[in-house]
Amino acid sequence: MNGFAGNRVELRHLRVFEAVARLKSFTLAADELSITQPALSRTIQQLEDALGVALLDRSSRHVETTKAGQRFLDHVERVLAELERGFAAVRRQASLRLGFSWLLPDPWAQDTVARFERATGTRVSLVRTDDALTGVQQGKVDIAVVRGHVASTAVQVVHLFDESRVAVCSVHSRLAGRAELDWAEVPRWPLVVNTASGTTGPWSWPEGEGPQTVVETTNFDEWLESVAADRGIGVIPDVAMRRNIHPGVKFIALRNAPASPVGLAYLPRPRNAVLRRFVEAAVESAARPMRPADAKVPNH
Repeated sequence: MNGFAGNRVELRHLRVFEAVARLKSFTLAADELSITQPALSRTIQQLEDALGVALLDRSSRHVETTKAGQRFLDHVERVLAELERGFAAVRRQASLRLGFSWLLPDPWAQDTVARFERATGTRVSLVRTDDALTGVQQGKVDIAVVRGHVASTAVQVVHLFDESRVAVCSVHSRLAGRAELDWAEVPRWPLVVNTASGTTGPWSWPEGEGPQTVVETTNFDEWLESVAADRGIGVIPDVAMRRNIHPGVKFIALRNAPASPVGLAYLPRPRNAVLRRFVEAAVESAARPMRPADAKVPNH
């Protein structure tokens, strides 16, 4: 290949030629590469023009490589194989930063990370941040687990599933002896709210129907310690009750509470293949049935 031809030949030309030569069909190659047959034919013609030689014999029922085409195919296959080894080596060194504010949903998080890492060789780095949505917008994480309804139009959000809610109170609270609580009763008690990433707050009720007293905190740890100190009660997705998060709190079943949506937020980057693969793995895991044991409310 002379210098002139080399400047005109791109990787797409090699991939198209290899697919046609291997499958012996323009139609099958176009389907495999997800391009139109006219576009594939033009690409082959561009490659042959650049090299100044016919690579494929189109005269027979099946497309065959010419003598020159077969010699060129041997080199193309080695080049593509070496490139794939290079891509794999880079992917093993790459990582995707998954942001979260508190308590990743289970078993979804574990299933998603394992499926994605096995399929891609890319490592997932878990990054805890008090405001995961801001972390995405500032580029501190690549993608983040978000709970509740996201109003920002700066990010793209994929809904995964809804979590059930439970009430949380101090073991010293007058509510600690209750087995269950109705959603309508929650506003009668001081409500501890995580203003940065909480899923339940005054905004969860119509105007004028929310709690009279609100204790504001700015992260999950402050929220948890405030509930344990009996400054008020909290409402949280039921993932918390499976984690034994604090010896000073008790979980109470909550009737008639609206579900809490869980999604993934990320900046729209349509060419980011790694990010797209992670979202696909996340959606697959979300579609799997929840294990029966996950739905139980333990006595705490």
